[in-house]
Amino acid sequence: MTRYTPSEIETRWQAAWEKDDIFKAVRAADKPKYYVLEMFPYPSGRIHMGHVRNYTMGDVIARYKMAQGFNVLHPMGWDAFGMPAENAAMASGGHPKDWTYANIADMRAQMKPLGLSIDWSREFATCDPEYYGQQQSLFLDFLEAGLIYRKNAVVNWDPVDMTVLANEQVEAGRGWRSGALVERRELTQWFFKISDYSEELLSALDTLENWPAKVRLMQENWIGKSRGLQFAFSTVDGPEGHDRIEVYTTRPDTLLGASFVGISPDHPLAKLLERDNEEVAAFVAECRKGGTTEEAIETGEKLGFDTGIRVRHPFDTAHELPVYIANFILMDYGTGAIFGCPAHDQRDFEFATKYDLPIISTYLPSEDADEVLTEAFVPAKTEKVFYNRGFAGEAWQTGLEAIDAAVDFCEKQGVGQGVTKYRLRDWGLSRQRYWGCPIPVVHCDACGTVPEKKENLPIELPDDVSFDIPGNPLDRHDSWRKTSCPACGKDALRETDTMDTFVDSSWYFARFTAPRAETPTVMEDAEYWMNVDQYIGGIEHAILHLLYSRFFARAMQITGHLPKSASEPFDALFTQGMVTHAIYQTPQAGGRPTYHYPEEIELRDGKAYLKDGGAEVEVVPSAKMSKSKNNVVDPLHIISSYGADTARWFVLSDSPPERDVEWTASGAEAAYKHLSRVWNICDRIAQMDDDAAGEGGEDLLRAMHKTIHDVTMGVESFGFNAAIAKLYGFTAVLQKSKAPKAAQREAIMTLAQLMAPMTPHLSEDIWAHQGGEGLIAKAPWPVADETMLVDDTVTLPIQVNGKRRAEIQVPADMSKDDIEKAALAHEAVIRILDGRTPKKVIVVPGRIVNVVA
Repeated sequence: MTRYTPSEIETRWQAAWEKDDIFKAVRAADKPKYYVLEMFPYPSGRIHMGHVRNYTMGDVIARYKMAQGFNVLHPMGWDAFGMPAENAAMASGGHPKDWTYANIADMRAQMKPLGLSIDWSREFATCDPEYYGQQQSLFLDFLEAGLIYRKNAVVNWDPVDMTVLANEQVEAGRGWRSGALVERRELTQWFFKISDYSEELLSALDTLENWPAKVRLMQENWIGKSRGLQFAFSTVDGPEGHDRIEVYTTRPDTLLGASFVGISPDHPLAKLLERDNEEVAAFVAECRKGGTTEEAIETGEKLGFDTGIRVRHPFDTAHELPVYIANFILMDYGTGAIFGCPAHDQRDFEFATKYDLPIISTYLPSEDADEVLTEAFVPAKTEKVFYNRGFAGEAWQTGLEAIDAAVDFCEKQGVGQGVTKYRLRDWGLSRQRYWGCPIPVVHCDACGTVPEKKENLPIELPDDVSFDIPGNPLDRHDSWRKTSCPACGKDALRETDTMDTFVDSSWYFARFTAPRAETPTVMEDAEYWMNVDQYIGGIEHAILHLLYSRFFARAMQITGHLPKSASEPFDALFTQGMVTHAIYQTPQAGGRPTYHYPEEIELRDGKAYLKDGGAEVEVVPSAKMSKSKNNVVDPLHIISSYGADTARWFVLSDSPPERDVEWTASGAEAAYKHLSRVWNICDRIAQMDDDAAGEGGEDLLRAMHKTIHDVTMGVESFGFNAAIAKLYGFTAVLQKSKAPKAAQREAIMTLAQLMAPMTPHLSEDIWAHQGGEGLIAKAPWPVADETMLVDDTVTLPIQVNGKRRAEIQVPADMSKDDIEKAALAHEAVIRILDGRTPKKVIVVPGRIVNVVA
């Protein structure tokens, strides 16, 4: 008997697939296409089990669809620009390009042993000049179409790294890498006009039926559609040119509870005051040291400066409200000014309490509720409350009803206008860093800001840069920066800002349809391959990456790079869970624990010990894999020990794919033993005599067809663990079978086909061992015989006085009377009744027989 040797069979079958080029995607008008794509990785240098799970899921779908006769596109690329490469260069004295391409080579070498059905001929990295040159071409087309503009904007500025940070790169008010306190700074930035598409991006979410509901909700909340009131407070003796302060509010029903007006430190009135008032200037400067993220604003201390300016309340002109400059108001939402209603907004409540301002309720939980509050009363908008200072005759209203009533009242009184606004802001794409796609414009004293000519693309990054001085090396690179104006030919300077890396990942799916084209896309290829039929990735990308990609698809349609049918580029989305592993640590008094790698640990009697020295260590179960905690599992180590198929089988089998899965050594070993068992069954069947008698062949084939049906349904619904459970069950049936060789051979070959998307190497070897024709990767998916799915007989349990005593097998169409007779004739029932006549017999066809004695 031969043994299961993954180290030998896996390299052999990978070579066979590569020789036949079976995963290369070529347009074919006579075949339906299927485009499966996993979110491409950042080349950090090492793959981890999360990568294995993500790409194995995509591979299962790709191989399954190929077996179903689809022309499958399953590409791979690298999201390769960004700060980590620059940080590595700063730390090592090397170059981001060298670091990035070395990591790509390492990760490609680590991924290929997994046997993924990837068309590697389409591979690219976003730092390839061929890729970012086409991205620059898109930029120019978007600019010409009015989808890009330039303006001054307040940004998160890291004073140590000397770069703009996205909101997601600010953690607790500090730069994610430097740890420096982030400042608000006004810079000239490039923007995509994504806000023009707010309503379209919002309403189109309803068409994404094959996206997770939680992802659609997250996008809906991010776009943030709201109906409110825009109006103005008139100032009392305000500065010249500032006799009104425009305000937008989503809660006009609380207007009669206003106690102050707040303006952003970047509001035009605040800027006017800071020019002549040192106290205002100092306060505004302090505010600008704070971050612009919602988290920083919500959790930070609420600070204000009383400007001394007062405004009149529109419905009580004798009531004057103080105007404060406040650090929690942003200029880029609404008008940069708000009215504070402390009774119904916790942020305003904290501010009013700090500065001893009135707290006036406009609604209460009941008619006799105390108006003295210890915190803001903020019920859901759908909850009915008692309006003691409302705008409608009906006192009891929901917030939604009261908002509509307030807008209607104010419009009739000539106080403002109902307005719909969106939380979604235009996308600032400028980054003050080297390792990114250069923005293809130049600045000319005579012509202003001028787009580069397309024939001059790509504008490549210079290689001769250094990172020994903080800031963007492009600002110091005169030979690269100095150029001639594309319009007049005079001396000009290149733009030194590079593009946000979210730009790189917002159209890569379209580039995969024609990755070597001299234009961003080729329409014939885009029309054939788009949309992505199945997109797979982490929930952490649910908002920005997906939202930006949806915008880019629309922008590429407008500029002629995608067909109209691709306005929503991803037909189906699946967000997978993480792979976790226990953390093994030795606590240190007053310091950081010492973390140990899994391979350093021996598990005994439910406890963990160091192999070297035998000391017991503390176990933190089911933690996210992290290099800093040493609880990562090296896929190459698993592959060398057990084979790629074992790793693939385990990450798919242990839990539903949308949930986390905990990697354990015992689980991996159990998966390996099962695959060995399958191989042994195959070998046993191959050695059977062709004419050996047997029994139960029809039962085996019936079980086989049920398994085909169940596994197909499991793969179609992303229930990989459920499909594998059915494969476990059928393996047990086949192992015990006494059927003739022909039936067992058909069963093992079908089992191999059903396992092929999960364990492609083992399946190929079984197929070949049984004399299958060609490669199993090219074999059509088995189809269940519907007649085999209908049971001719059913097994019914018999209960006597509530206890299960026996079971009978009867024809599926047997009548109730006949089932009753058969049950009462069973020897176990006869023995228990002992000659007594049963009081009642209840027959539930297809389920159970109950005898009451």
